[in-house]
This record gives sequence, structure tokens and C-alpha cells, in this order.
Amino acid sequence: MFSKQLTKSQLRQEHARKIDEFLAHGGKIQQVRPGATGLIDGKYSTRHIVIGTGVPKTRTPIPEVTAAIDARRRKKPATQAKIQPTKRHRKVVFDDFGEPIRTVWIDE
Repeated sequence: MFSKQLTKSQLRQEHARKIDEFLAHGGKIQQVRPGATGLIDGKYSTRHIVIGTGVPKTRTPIPEVTAAIDARRRKKPATQAKIQPTKRHRKVVFDDFGEPIRTVWIDE
């Protein structure tokens, strides 16, 4: 792995070196006319494409399971009784000398 990404000029030099090495070891470069394609008769190869096997799979009907699922889906959740908000207010508790001791919340 490279610790640093190569620049475009370094890549070009590397490709040129590999091409020269290929030619030096007896390799030949085949010329291809412009516009030529690797497609067979101008079409993509469809040998690897499989749409279906032609034999349908057997399936086990389970209507009771689907009915139970549908029933749970239709069932509305039980509504909870709304709790009425209570009115609360703070009350100061005083000692015998009239000094405030603490505050408490009183529900009405």
C-alpha cells in the first residue's frame, strides 16, 4: 500500500513503465478501431441473468396466522382515562413566632 496517494503524473509514469515492460517481454498491443465495442452483436451478454427457475415454489397456506395478525392490527389500543389536572398552589407554613418554616404544595 502506498502511504501517500500518487499524483496524476506519477500514475502516468507508472503506466508508461508497465507498458514498456510488457512490450520488452514480447507482449503485443492490438489496435482496435474507434467505436468498437466489447458487446456481442451490439448487445449485453444475458447468460448471467436469471429471471426465474420456471418452477413455482409451493407455499403452505396459513390463514389463521394472517387473520390473527390482521385482528391485532385492527384492534385499537385501550384508551386510558384522562387524569384531570389538579390546581395546586404553594402555602407557607409559619412557626409560633410568625417566621416562615417551609413551603408546601396544596391540592384544591
